[in-house]
Order: sequence, then structure tokens, then C-alpha cells
Amino acid sequence: MSRSIRQFLGEALGVLATVVIFWIPFYFVIVNAMKNETEAAALNLSWPSEVRLVENFKEAITSGNHMLLRAFYNSILITLLSLVVMVLVASMVGYVVQRRTGKVTSTFMFFILAGLMIPPAVVPTIWVLDALHLFKTLPGIVLVEVALNLPFATLLYRGFVGTIPRELDEAAMIDGCGPLRLFFSVIFPLLKPVTATIIVTSAVGIYNDFVNPLYFYPGNKNVTLQLALYNFTNMYNTQWNLLFMAILLVTIPPLILFIFFQRQIVAGMTAGSIKG
Repeated sequence: MSRSIRQFLGEALGVLATVVIFWIPFYFVIVNAMKNETEAAALNLSWPSEVRLVENFKEAITSGNHMLLRAFYNSILITLLSLVVMVLVASMVGYVVQRRTGKVTSTFMFFILAGLMIPPAVVPTIWVLDALHLFKTLPGIVLVEVALNLPFATLLYRGFVGTIPRELDEAAMIDGCGPLRLFFSVIFPLLKPVTATIIVTSAVGIYNDFVNPLYFYPGNKNVTLQLALYNFTNMYNTQWNLLFMAILLVTIPPLILFIFFQRQIVAGMTAGSIKG
């Protein structure tokens, strides 16, 4: 078998796997979002007898006293605030641990790696948040999301900073730049590829988070998107058509974000692999 045929077969298998893994489930959600309650309960891939896309959209939005709109607001606010704090902290920490060597840096790296390996503990975290009067508050859930995503972001920044020559730091310091001005005026603008990677990957995780808002940010006014989706199901009756419509609406923002930033994601993930 020639090389060109093997390459063609490999690409064909890749496309087929993509269709099976991603597009068929997405088609399943779209089709059932257009059905009435009875047809959607069958949970099949058949086309609806009557397209109710607009009707299901309106009903999903107004259901539960506009719960889905409130959930969109809470999830987007939590995601944006978490990303701002995480990018600022992780970029500075990644820069410091890459540029400096010693026992202090080794200790920092130990805690960063421990943050990746040690699973979070729910009850002690609730105790800490409650002692700080941050339980069931927006700053509390933001700090939780930042803490869980910070180690991975810091490692990416550390790897990317390693590709930036140290001579650039020295030249800026000779020109009179202080530490903060050096970082924010010289280094941080060069971190755009890895920052885009961290924003997209972390935003999807925070935006779709179910467990942390459930434990650390309870309350009807604090409902997030994943908790709102859960409210469309119950023990006795599940409105499958509204559930699939809500899933479709929730899926659109991350999908758009990934489409526009896919090149930056790849560049940010691979840039730090050349020089550590």
C-alpha cells in the first residue's frame, strides 16, 4: 500500500471518528430541541413531525421565572471574574518561577504540582469559606475556581516565559523599568498566545462547572447554567425538549469561542515545549 493511500485512509478515519464522536451527538441535541415534549421523550434521531424551535426557545427562556437568563448572567460573571484574576496571578507567578532559581522557587513549584495532583476537599473548603464569610458569595466561588485552575495556567505561563530571552528583561531594567512596569509593559504583551489558550480552556471548564457552584455557591439567586439544566429534570417528569433546547443554548458560547481562538490555543499549547 502506497504512502498516499495510507495517508488518505488515515484522514478518512479521522473525519469519520469526528463525525461519530462530535457531530452525531450535536445533531441529536438539535433535533430533539425542535420536537414537542412527547416526541423528545423518545430520545431518537428522527426528524420532528413539527418543528418547534422558536416555541421551545421561548418556553426554555421563560421557564422557572426566567431561570435560564439568570443562570447565563451568573455563569458569565463568574467566568469573567475568575479569568481576570487567574490570568493576572498565574502570569506573574509563572514569570517569577521561570526567571528565578533557588529553594523558594522549588517550594513554589512543589505547591503548584501538588495543586494538580491533590483532589480538592469539599467540607474543609466550605469551613474555610464560611470562616472568611465568603461562603455563598460571588468572591468565594471566584476564588475557588481560580485556585482549581491556577496550577495548570501557571505551568503553561512558565513554559512560555522560557521562550522569551532574558536579555529583554535586562535591557528593560537598564532603561529604568521597575519590576511591575517590566512585567506589564514588556513581558505580558508577549504572552498573548498562551493567554488565549488559558482563557479558552479555562473558560469552558468554569462556564460548564457543576460541582463547585453546587457546593460553594448554593441558592436560587445564585443558580448557574449547569444547575439550571439540572432543574429541567426531576424524578417524575423530565421536559426533554426544553432540556435539549437549554443544552443547545448553553453550548453555543463556548463553541463560538473555540472557533475564533483555535489557532491561538494550538500556538499557546506548543510554544513552551521548545524551551523550558
